[in-house]
Amino acid sequence: MAEPWKARLNNDPLPWLLEPDNDNPSVRYFALTDLLDRAKDDPQVVEARRALMTSGPVPAILAAQEPEGYWVKPGPGYNPKYRSTVWQVMFLAQLGADGDDPQVRAGCEYILTHSVANTGAFSVNGTPSEAIHCLGGNLSEALIDLGWLGDQRLDRALDWLARSVTGDGFASAEERDAPVRYYKSGVCGPVFRCAANNGLPCAWGAIKVMLALGKVSQHLRTPAVEAAIEAGASFLLSIDPAVADYPAGYADKPSASWFKFGFPIGYVTDVLQNLEALASLGYGADPRLQEAIDLVLSKQDKQGRWRLEYTYNGKTWADIERKGQPSKWVTLRALRLLKKIRSGS
Repeated sequence: MAEPWKARLNNDPLPWLLEPDNDNPSVRYFALTDLLDRAKDDPQVVEARRALMTSGPVPAILAAQEPEGYWVKPGPGYNPKYRSTVWQVMFLAQLGADGDDPQVRAGCEYILTHSVANTGAFSVNGTPSEAIHCLGGNLSEALIDLGWLGDQRLDRALDWLARSVTGDGFASAEERDAPVRYYKSGVCGPVFRCAANNGLPCAWGAIKVMLALGKVSQHLRTPAVEAAIEAGASFLLSIDPAVADYPAGYADKPSASWFKFGFPIGYVTDVLQNLEALASLGYGADPRLQEAIDLVLSKQDKQGRWRLEYTYNGKTWADIERKGQPSKWVTLRALRLLKKIRSGS
């Protein structure tokens, strides 16, 4: 445990994450690349990528895909949760699927063709009125991970996402004739206001947007993206992430989901993902994160492992780990965070 980021671990879980595992082969791939900084052409990395495409959740997801590129039924692909097209593209990216695989590319192409409103925004039903930040952020991040940054359709979606945060170029929901405006049924105002959160700023959506915009290379960030990142970080840091007492439109206290770490991740989020987003934007050393980092560390067991506390098992094409048991995926997430905040990268 010579690496500085391991200093506060109760034990070293890295050998556990690196072991061959036909049920979760993606973990070994990410442990090699994200924790050990192995190059993509390293023989072990190449073999790990091959393994995740031939065993575990990825081939199970791809086996359910229709020849046209969608899952379950044609169309925007948001419903049914969590087996339709939108969710599969998100999950494939989180699982490290090869973006050059023909089936993976077909799924991405289907999303970019059928899940985008005429404004350029990703939408639940393909119309501008149902564009929401959590969906836009999740799909944008997934498509970036799968190699689509630079595609004009994704670039347009990212521009809409960024300007919807700041309000640049957006008319109010009442200005019905405006070509680009907010809608009472979806994103309804700047700084992450959303109908799904009773019109209040939504931290869950903010985190998804920040994760996506944070993956836009520095030299490719437009002024709109930079302004949105500044606004998003300011919003997320306005509340102690350990408390997560952000505006809750339909409740009088933070959702319990904030404090349950899981995998894969849909529109629900947690304290750990909030830290992941802020660290990716360069705020890993900000003292306002310390209580939340301590919370994350407090959840490890004596072996330096974290449990699966939140799961979509039974709702997806492939179950991943068991709720309540030590989780390679949550442990990987925690170690990635610790490495990032200690290295400053």
